[in-house]
Amino acid sequence: RHVPEGSRILELNAGTGTDAVRLAQRGYRVHATDIAPGMLDRLRQKVSELHLEERVTVEQRSFLSLRDVPGAPFDAIFSDLGGLNCVPDLSPVIEQLPHILRPGGIVTWVIMPHVCLWEMAEVFRGHFRLAFRRFSRGAVRANLEGLQFDVYYFSRRQVLDWFGPEYELLSLEGLSVLTPTAESKSFALMFPGVYRVLAWLDDRLSPHWPWSGWGDFFMLSLRYRGK
Repeated sequence: RHVPEGSRILELNAGTGTDAVRLAQRGYRVHATDIAPGMLDRLRQKVSELHLEERVTVEQRSFLSLRDVPGAPFDAIFSDLGGLNCVPDLSPVIEQLPHILRPGGIVTWVIMPHVCLWEMAEVFRGHFRLAFRRFSRGAVRANLEGLQFDVYYFSRRQVLDWFGPEYELLSLEGLSVLTPTAESKSFALMFPGVYRVLAWLDDRLSPHWPWSGWGDFFMLSLRYRGK
């Protein structure tokens, strides 16, 4: 929506490369970074199998250490599905962006917010800790495929304040505001009609307040005003 085809994108928390591959296939050039060597091995395998070596480069790198990332400055910096929610404060990441993002460049991040209606509905099943875990002031212990790690949840206001006036907000919308969270693998298969209705409502509500800052995630895009 905001980044023209052919642009150079730095991806943070690239994981196994699902997004990097799709972006490359759509005409973008991607420098994909992550700190997990196992994830990067799978990413490199995908790039090789799909013959995308000229469009995707891969590097093991933390998003807390970006100032000397090769290939800067980039046209856009992208991070998907809450990878940035593993630190309590995003300002150390944002402070690095002027060194690696060209003036007029785009930041598109997908963040996990406090308000997730689908999780809050777990209160009706007696799962009180799960229903309100996102409202914790500090770290929440999470489990992903047997790995334990800390997660922090952010409001849209927090994130926008961290960015400050150097960045112009272009779009903000919730993701899975009414549809099930990413952890729900079977709902759409079991109840396809209900899912279609919820997805239709999501598409219409998610760009508007207060839905834009709710959901399993919210997605925001900003333009860097720097010179």
